[in-house]
Parts: sequence; C-alpha cells; structure tokens
Amino acid sequence: MMSRMSHSEGTDLSRDTDLSGLVVSIRAWGQELGFQAVGIADIGLAGAHAHLADWIDHGYHGEMDYMAKHGTRRSRPDALVPGTTRVICARMDYKPESADSASVLGDGGKAFVSRYALGRDYHKLVRSRLQSLAKRIERAVGPFGYRVFADSAPVMEVELARKSGLGWRGKHTLLLSRDAGSFFFLGEIYTDLPLPIDRPVSEHCGTCVRCIDACPTRAIIGPYQLDARRCISYLTIELRGSIPELLRPLIGNRVYGCDDCQLVCPWNRFARISAEPDFGVRNGLDGAELVQLFAWSEVQFRRRMEGSAVRRIGYQRWLRNLAVGLGNAPTTDHVVSALDARAGDASELVREHVAWALARHHAH
Repeated sequence: MMSRMSHSEGTDLSRDTDLSGLVVSIRAWGQELGFQAVGIADIGLAGAHAHLADWIDHGYHGEMDYMAKHGTRRSRPDALVPGTTRVICARMDYKPESADSASVLGDGGKAFVSRYALGRDYHKLVRSRLQSLAKRIERAVGPFGYRVFADSAPVMEVELARKSGLGWRGKHTLLLSRDAGSFFFLGEIYTDLPLPIDRPVSEHCGTCVRCIDACPTRAIIGPYQLDARRCISYLTIELRGSIPELLRPLIGNRVYGCDDCQLVCPWNRFARISAEPDFGVRNGLDGAELVQLFAWSEVQFRRRMEGSAVRRIGYQRWLRNLAVGLGNAPTTDHVVSALDARAGDASELVREHVAWALARHHAH
C-alpha cells in the first residue's frame, strides 16, 4: 500500500480541472485494468458506525477482535488516512467458469471451498490494479494524496461501495448488484481529490428471504443481521480453536467458507464469469475428495496452497475443517481409514475433531 496523503486541505488542482470528466476517465481506466465498475463515495459513515458498534456490543463478531480494536478509524476514513475526502470504490468479478457448487454440496464425499478461494488470493491482484489506477490518475492530474486497500485494513468496504452506487446491501449483509449479483471483490482508493460523488442505488431485495432461509447454521438472524459466531465462513476461517460441537453437523462438507446465501440469491443469475486467469480453479479445489485432501502432508499443503487464500488458515485448521467434513460424510471404509490414520495426530485440535468424526461413524 502506498500513501502520499499529507494535509487535510487536499490536493490543489488547477481551476481548469474538469472533475466530472476526470471521474468518467477514472471509470474507463478502471475497466481497462479489469474492474467491472467504479464509483465515488464521500466519507460520511456515522450511521454505519452506529450499526457496527451495536453489532460488536452484542458479541456477534466472536473472536474477530480487530473489528473492535480500530475504533473510529474504521468508520472515519480521514482518521485512518489523514486528508481523505473521497473514496474511489471498485468492483472485480471473481466467479470461476468450471465451479459447479450444487453438485459438490450434494456429494458428501467432496470438499466444498468457497468460490472466491478457488484461485489465487485476490488481495495482491486487486491492490496492484488499484495502484495502477492511482498512477494513471496521477499522470492526468499530477501528484495527489492516496492510499489503496483490498480487504487489508479497517475499511467499511461494503458501506463505502453502497454509498458509491456500486450496489445495495443485501439481507445477508453482502453487497448486491443488479448487473453482477454478489460474486465480486471490492477495493478502495482513499484520496484527497475533491471528486463529485455518486448516488447510492435503490434496494431490490423486496420481500425475498431466500438467503436467510438457506443459511445452514442460521447465522443470518434477521434481515441485515449476521451472528458471525454461527457463520460457517467464520467457523472455518476466522475461528482459531475448536468448532462448537452443536454446529459441526450443520457445516456439512464446507471446509473453507460457505456460499449458500449467495447461491440461492436470485440476483446471482446475473453473476458473470471472471476473465481473470488468476481466479481460475487451482489444485482441483472445485470438486476434490475430502479423503484426498485429508491425506496431504504439511509440505504438500504449503506447496499446493502457495498464493491461495486457503493457506492463511494454516495446516492444522485445514485438517480440523476436513475432519468435520469427513465426520459428516457417508460412512465408507475409505472415510473411516482416513480418519483412523490421523487419530494420533500431533495436533490436539486435529485429534479432537478426528475423534468426533470417528464417533459419528462408529455410531452408525
């Protein structure tokens, strides 16, 4: 991330600068760099801050202490990056071509990995493209203050994207677009350029509650309300310790994240296949067998997940998640043998979840 943000008065542009025309150019440059949409937001986030504070007060963030730690820097962009007056928000589609979610979720012997994590980790790619966009703006207007982000700092990216007109917040709390559903990444450029802002778009969820009804663990406790402590994405990615036993059977074969609320959303009929090669499926993760993945050594895990978002949870949590998936799989000799092979694993975390999985199969 780069920052040259300096003074709160912002960049001194020439009086002849056509700011509306500059925004048109920024959108065009963004599309050239692989972003499907670009919008401009102001930095007023008071309402979102109140909602976040209430969410944290209820403990819905679980062990994600970083959600509370940063205080007002999350809801005050100018506190995180002094001098910020506008946020350039960008959307990049990630849906891979070959991933058939329904068939994988319907086969208890396979491992479901959230569609966003099937290819390379998006953080570096999105940040790099945003950096290139900022450089392109700089060539047009001269030096200005900016800093780029891609899910890499205390940034309220969904709320900023909503304010910038890229979509509306769905009842599952994710951003939705009429043109692209929700299978996309978001990135931001905090800047001191006094750009004209975009208007938020109207909401189009209506009375639909499919995302709420589809959540396997009932983590969406109401429209626009998520209890992360029950969310499978939290349980398989953010949670460092033991997964609560009552929730393990509900996880099914979802070993890294969960897309159920997105898969049932009518707006994802319009989700577009990504043209980015980096988002293509790697290591056959769009339909790999649980037993096959559970047999990987730590060296294999590190090598095959190099450059993948999955690697950040580490080998032990990867095995923990797979053990839960195997515990929910149909009972076969292959499944039981795979679990038996790790019953004495060096990790207490892995041993606990393997023992739970074996107990389920032996009870049948």
